[in-house]
Amino acid sequence: MAPPPVPSPPPVDPVARESCRLVADAADLDAHHAVRRTVFVEEQSVFAGTDRDDRDDDPLTLHVLGLVDGRPAGSVRLYPIGPGRWKGDRLAVLPGRRAGRLGIALVRFAVATAAARGGDRMVALVQQPNEVFFRRLGWERLAEPQLYVGIPHVRMDIGLR
Repeated sequence: MAPPPVPSPPPVDPVARESCRLVADAADLDAHHAVRRTVFVEEQSVFAGTDRDDRDDDPLTLHVLGLVDGRPAGSVRLYPIGPGRWKGDRLAVLPGRRAGRLGIALVRFAVATAAARGGDRMVALVQQPNEVFFRRLGWERLAEPQLYVGIPHVRMDIGLR
């Protein structure tokens, strides 16, 4: 008797496992803030209660949602700070999703979005342990580490053209 046929593997989903998009509605914005709260308030205790600030209410601020298999797993926000200059901050990826490429996708999405909106340079204040991650993506250190919310951060930037 012949062995049973080996089942075919499931079809490969042509959509990337990690994806990013600008927040489109209230549900997306809630998911964006939930990721940030999980990382910055609950996990890292960087902020007490909430990490939201006036920047979140500014209509020029763009909120980005990172997805893994269609589920919210990361976030970043970006906003103009002067002619041709943008700032990215509040980059967060949920624990358990950091081994993938979502952080890379979020940074690249933010950079591309700022460039598409006429930006020449983007700056960020990066937690010092993440400096190497940003350098690998083409960012450069602008200054020695400084304390922000009691944690060493490095000011970095990248050209957008």
